[in-house]
Amino acid sequence: MNDIDIHAFGRVGVLMGGASAEREISLKSGTAVVRALQASGVNAVAVDLMRDWATSIHDAAIDTAFIALHGTLGEDGCVQGMLEIMRTPYTGSGVTASALCMDKQLSKQVLNHAGLQTPVSIDLGEGGPIRYPVFVKPVAEGSSIGLHYLESQSDWLALGLETADGWMAEMPVIGREIAVSVLNGEALMPVEVAPKSGVYDYASKYTAGATEYFCPARLPAETLRYCMERAEQAVDATGCSGAPRVDMIVPAGGEPMILEINTIPGMTETSLLPKAAAAAGIGFETLCLRILASAQLEHTETEYSEIPPGGKQ
Repeated sequence: MNDIDIHAFGRVGVLMGGASAEREISLKSGTAVVRALQASGVNAVAVDLMRDWATSIHDAAIDTAFIALHGTLGEDGCVQGMLEIMRTPYTGSGVTASALCMDKQLSKQVLNHAGLQTPVSIDLGEGGPIRYPVFVKPVAEGSSIGLHYLESQSDWLALGLETADGWMAEMPVIGREIAVSVLNGEALMPVEVAPKSGVYDYASKYTAGATEYFCPARLPAETLRYCMERAEQAVDATGCSGAPRVDMIVPAGGEPMILEINTIPGMTETSLLPKAAAAAGIGFETLCLRILASAQLEHTETEYSEIPPGGKQ
């Protein structure tokens, strides 16, 4: 892009890998981003985070971080907080929004308070949900890891969970499942996902040919615009930035139900953010540059300078 000075970012480290269940997806996303940035002339290097993250980032001698991590530690505010302390600008949402959106139960409360609809929560005890059918999923995971559709208590028992702690249940919503990416505050055209299995789980997301995609989603024009508005409102309510993706289900003739907000969407060949960007005429290299251009710190230099010697005021 002509209006982006690629030299302003200095040496860019694309943080990838991590230690979550989404490590392999993160490596694919990160590798694609590194190639795109390098093709655009950016001095970009891959930083595979495994054990000592702080040392790995320090030794990479980077000026800006492009976060391509998914899941625990990479998407929940942890690495964002470390980069704040290291004074290294990074892409994506800040510490607060990252932690909020990783906690699906807490983010539901914030979204509902903002007047946005989410699926009805179902009480979940040690004996399982109080009613069926339901979807159950971990409170803090991404990529639909751990998502299960249960029709009866026997399905719950088959999961073999030792405890219900860290899990949540929701009433199923029938409608078109869409993803609305919001690039630097502006919603892109919704992408409809139509998994052949009927459930958009981990396998449906990352198995080639397992899901059909439609962009724009097969919805009336006025519904598409409304969903884009609701996605922008959700991003604003949670304080997200960069290129978050708002996943929702649109019932026939009903209000869109927001499932979750993904603060660091995948950047693989089957990922939804690149599909939406392509439909808007934004190529993958340009998309990566636009995300990189949004890199910042949540806490300013002024805030740090106000801290006196000794730490307490």
